Amino acid sequence: MAFDLKNESDVKDYLEKLGIEYRFGCYSEKKPEVCHLLGDYLEGIKKDFDKAAKVYRSNCDDYGYAKSCLKYGNYSFLGKGRASDKGDPIKAYQYYEKGCELNDADACLHSGLLLVSKSIPKDMKRDVSKAFEFLKKSCEMNNGNACFYLSGMHISGVLKDEYNTAKVKEELERSGPEAQPNLPKGAFVVERDMQKAFEFAYKACELRNMYACANLSQMYAKGDGTPKDEKKAEKYKQLALEMQDEIKKQQQLNFQQGLNPS
Repeated sequence: MAFDLKNESDVKDYLEKLGIEYRFGCYSEKKPEVCHLLGDYLEGIKKDFDKAAKVYRSNCDDYGYAKSCLKYGNYSFLGKGRASDKGDPIKAYQYYEKGCELNDADACLHSGLLLVSKSIPKDMKRDVSKAFEFLKKSCEMNNGNACFYLSGMHISGVLKDEYNTAKVKEELERSGPEAQPNLPKGAFVVERDMQKAFEFAYKACELRNMYACANLSQMYAKGDGTPKDEKKAEKYKQLALEMQDEIKKQQQLNFQQGLNPS
């Protein structure tokens, strides 16, 4: 049957038929990829976040579908599709971690970021070493944001809790990223290493992370972690600016579409 998608009645019929197909593919044929589409349908078309949450959770738990684990993790973190509307970072982390184990790069990113967050609940232990491994796995799967965060961790270094004091931080800022401050061996969970910081920033920039390209420009300009190169510094500066313009144009386009009554 042909649908005229400019006709409101036809659009409604099309969407209803789509929902029926997704339900059949999920519940009768038990296809995980279709169950995920059903979750997206309930979320995006029906705006039924409670049902969408249940579909994502079931698809993760019952079928091990990584993208659904990520989505339910997001729902849990935001309190979406929950009776209390309160976020649950611990529940979110459980599903992010499961999604990461199933090789979803974004789930690995979120797992890592939650473990290094300073605002996580008291019941959840901050674990920089584990977070680093999650971010590294995400970066290896070509997540530019993860590569960018890894670069930043190597630029400043991440101190163990017992050395993470205002006095030590002040000394580190004075010494600069290449210097070795007067600290015991093993004081860092993640060592300061500008060469590794450069490598992660380079990969993140290649993956279209604007902030990484800006950092890469500064590294080439100063010779941090790589030989000084003014031409490359200018090249990556312009690339970062081009990306910034692209983002602004996309935001403007999205805003205009939102105002369009049709």
